[in-house]
Amino acid sequence: MAWIYLVIAGFFEVGWAIGLKYTEGFTRIVPSTLTIVSMIVSVLLLGLALRELPVGTGYAVWTGIGTVGTAVLGIYLFGEPATAARLACIALIVSGIAGLKFLS
Repeated sequence: MAWIYLVIAGFFEVGWAIGLKYTEGFTRIVPSTLTIVSMIVSVLLLGLALRELPVGTGYAVWTGIGTVGTAVLGIYLFGEPATAARLACIALIVSGIAGLKFLS
Protein backbone atom coordinates (compact mmCIF):
# COMPACT_ATOMS: atom_id res chain seq x y z
CA MET A 1 0.00 0.00 0.00
CA ALA A 2 2.93 2.34 0.69
CA TRP A 3 3.98 2.30 -2.96
CA ILE A 4 0.45 3.19 -4.06
CA TYR A 5 0.43 6.14 -1.65
CA LEU A 6 3.82 7.19 -2.96
CA VAL A 7 2.81 7.09 -6.63
CA ILE A 8 -0.38 9.05 -5.95
CA ALA A 9 1.64 11.55 -3.89
CA GLY A 10 3.96 11.93 -6.87
CA PHE A 11 1.03 12.67 -9.16
CA PHE A 12 -0.22 15.33 -6.77
CA GLU A 13 3.29 16.78 -6.73
CA VAL A 14 3.09 17.11 -10.50
CA GLY A 15 -0.31 18.76 -10.05
CA TRP A 16 0.96 21.42 -7.72
CA ALA A 17 4.13 22.06 -9.69
CA ILE A 18 2.14 22.63 -12.87
CA GLY A 19 -0.52 24.48 -10.88
CA LEU A 20 2.06 27.05 -9.81
CA LYS A 21 2.26 28.23 -13.41
CA TYR A 22 -1.48 28.86 -13.49
CA THR A 23 -1.67 30.71 -10.16
CA GLU A 24 0.15 33.72 -11.64
CA GLY A 25 1.96 34.33 -8.38
CA PHE A 26 -1.02 33.21 -6.28
CA THR A 27 -3.15 36.04 -7.66
CA ARG A 28 -5.80 33.74 -9.15
CA ILE A 29 -8.03 32.18 -6.49
CA VAL A 30 -9.16 28.91 -8.11
CA PRO A 31 -5.75 27.78 -9.43
CA SER A 32 -4.14 28.91 -6.17
CA THR A 33 -6.61 26.93 -4.07
CA LEU A 34 -6.20 23.79 -6.21
CA THR A 35 -2.43 24.13 -6.07
CA ILE A 36 -2.39 24.46 -2.27
CA VAL A 37 -4.74 21.48 -1.88
CA SER A 38 -2.48 19.44 -4.18
CA MET A 39 0.54 20.41 -2.06
CA ILE A 40 -1.17 19.27 1.13
CA VAL A 41 -2.44 15.99 -0.33
CA SER A 42 0.97 15.24 -1.84
CA VAL A 43 2.84 15.73 1.43
CA LEU A 44 0.24 13.83 3.47
CA LEU A 45 0.41 10.84 1.14
CA LEU A 46 4.20 10.97 1.16
CA GLY A 47 4.06 10.87 4.95
CA LEU A 48 1.82 7.81 4.86
CA ALA A 49 4.14 6.07 2.42
CA LEU A 50 7.16 6.79 4.59
CA ARG A 51 5.64 4.82 7.45
CA GLU A 52 6.77 1.68 5.59
CA LEU A 53 9.39 2.84 3.07
CA PRO A 54 12.91 4.10 3.77
CA VAL A 55 12.94 7.89 3.72
CA GLY A 56 15.71 8.09 1.11
CA THR A 57 13.89 5.79 -1.28
CA GLY A 58 10.48 7.35 -0.72
CA TYR A 59 11.66 10.91 -1.10
CA ALA A 60 13.75 10.14 -4.17
CA VAL A 61 10.88 8.35 -5.90
CA TRP A 62 8.42 11.12 -4.94
CA THR A 63 10.63 13.85 -6.35
CA GLY A 64 11.48 11.70 -9.37
CA ILE A 65 7.82 11.25 -10.25
CA GLY A 66 7.31 14.96 -9.77
CA THR A 67 10.32 15.85 -11.88
CA VAL A 68 9.47 13.54 -14.77
CA GLY A 69 5.76 14.40 -14.74
CA THR A 70 6.42 18.13 -14.58
CA ALA A 71 9.02 17.98 -17.35
CA VAL A 72 6.75 15.94 -19.63
CA LEU A 73 3.74 18.18 -18.99
CA GLY A 74 5.93 21.24 -19.49
CA ILE A 75 6.76 19.93 -22.95
CA TYR A 76 3.12 19.09 -23.68
CA LEU A 77 1.32 22.07 -22.13
CA PHE A 78 3.81 24.89 -22.41
CA GLY A 79 5.79 24.00 -25.54
CA GLU A 80 9.06 23.57 -23.67
CA PRO A 81 11.82 22.04 -25.79
CA ALA A 82 11.84 18.26 -26.22
CA THR A 83 15.44 17.83 -27.26
CA ALA A 84 17.05 14.41 -27.44
CA ALA A 85 19.33 15.27 -24.52
CA ARG A 86 16.40 16.39 -22.36
CA LEU A 87 14.41 13.24 -23.15
CA ALA A 88 17.47 11.10 -22.40
CA CYS A 89 17.83 12.77 -19.01
CA ILE A 90 14.15 12.13 -18.27
CA ALA A 91 14.72 8.47 -19.20
CA LEU A 92 17.63 8.33 -16.75
CA ILE A 93 15.39 9.64 -13.97
CA VAL A 94 12.75 7.02 -14.81
CA SER A 95 15.36 4.25 -14.69
CA GLY A 96 16.56 5.56 -11.33
CA ILE A 97 13.02 5.46 -9.96
CA ALA A 98 12.55 1.93 -11.25
CA GLY A 99 15.87 0.88 -9.74
CA LEU A 100 14.92 2.26 -6.33
CA LYS A 101 11.57 0.49 -6.50
CA PHE A 102 13.06 -2.88 -7.33
CA LEU A 103 15.97 -2.62 -4.89
CA SER A 104 13.96 -1.62 -1.83
